[in-house]
Amino acid sequence: MVFVAAGSYRLGFNKATFGVSSVKQNDELNLNLMWQVKERLSETFLEKDKMNDSEMVYGAIEGMVRSLGDPYTVFLPPEENKSSEEDLKGEFGGVGISLGYKDETLAVMTPLPKTPADKAGLKAGDLILKITDKEKGIDEDTNGISLDEAVKMIRGKVGTEVTLKIYREGKAETFDVNLKRDNIVVASIEMEWKEFEGKNIAWVKLYKFSDRLYTEWPQMVKEIQSKKDDDFGGIVLDLRNNPGGFLQASVLVASDFLKNGVVVKQESSDGSVEVYEVDKSRGNLLNEKLVVLINGGSASASEILAGALKDYKRAKLVGEKSFGKGTVQQPEDFPDGSGLHVTIAKWLLPNGNNIHEVGVKPDVEVILDFGELKEGEEPVDNQLDKAMEVLLEE
Repeated sequence: MVFVAAGSYRLGFNKATFGVSSVKQNDELNLNLMWQVKERLSETFLEKDKMNDSEMVYGAIEGMVRSLGDPYTVFLPPEENKSSEEDLKGEFGGVGISLGYKDETLAVMTPLPKTPADKAGLKAGDLILKITDKEKGIDEDTNGISLDEAVKMIRGKVGTEVTLKIYREGKAETFDVNLKRDNIVVASIEMEWKEFEGKNIAWVKLYKFSDRLYTEWPQMVKEIQSKKDDDFGGIVLDLRNNPGGFLQASVLVASDFLKNGVVVKQESSDGSVEVYEVDKSRGNLLNEKLVVLINGGSASASEILAGALKDYKRAKLVGEKSFGKGTVQQPEDFPDGSGLHVTIAKWLLPNGNNIHEVGVKPDVEVILDFGELKEGEEPVDNQLDKAMEVLLEE
């Protein structure tokens, strides 16, 4: 999910905190039935010691929000809301999976690098059919589950285990993956210099548009500028398995590659349009050759960036079609620590296209194939090799 200002993978505005307001009783919304049910439960329910007023209120609100049928519009009780905020800060206890949906089924959007999920071989697009945690007493099918419910089940204390039942396209049967939770610290970005056909290429791996990126991206830009030499071949911006994050962070990155123009438009239900334009005070990498890598785990804010660079013909895209998430969520915090994420808009690329459930297509399609490896051999990233080849052809 990605936030403007959040599988998980949200896109929203700056957070706001709201006070509690009364609900007007009228013909359209009458809460008398809810109170009647509450009263009847208090009078007749057998195990009254299990009744918790605050949990019942949260459950009623969650049900109301879930009735909208939008998996990205969710109410979060305090504990779940805290987990969501930890995700965007880039540090939490879990297995290293960014979650989303494929055909309304819970799916792995991204296995984060060097995490238990990555080491176990989980792939973007894997469907998660069941979550089991014996210590927590969880043994739940994921049909109808919200992202935040899934996050709560999968995260836990470092060292404990969770089992996911996985369906992978191309495999005849489902299979279980046992994961031991670890402390997950997600770097926003890393860079590695690659020598290719006599040229030095900056391979920039942008993992997530988190809080950290506002500091780490300008530092990365300065490093590229300081290490450029006569053999500098350009930049490969790797957005593979990047689940998104803060919208403004994608605009920040785009503004170093684009001289001017619209990066993304945000269209609300009332027809109003908010435009996010290039920050003209940046432009530090305007003249550097650029190729962008994407795949099925590239989602939301990463699709905004890739799509904008493609629309302006600033960069060729190499790899596989992106995930396809083009809606905007606004996060709101309430005084008790709970939160509400509401789908409020869709975003449009500079050419006016919305890629929700469609994705961004690469200019050069390359399916990841490590080939047959002999013992002791390191896998060859054929997508990266093709990206560097395309870069030097520019």
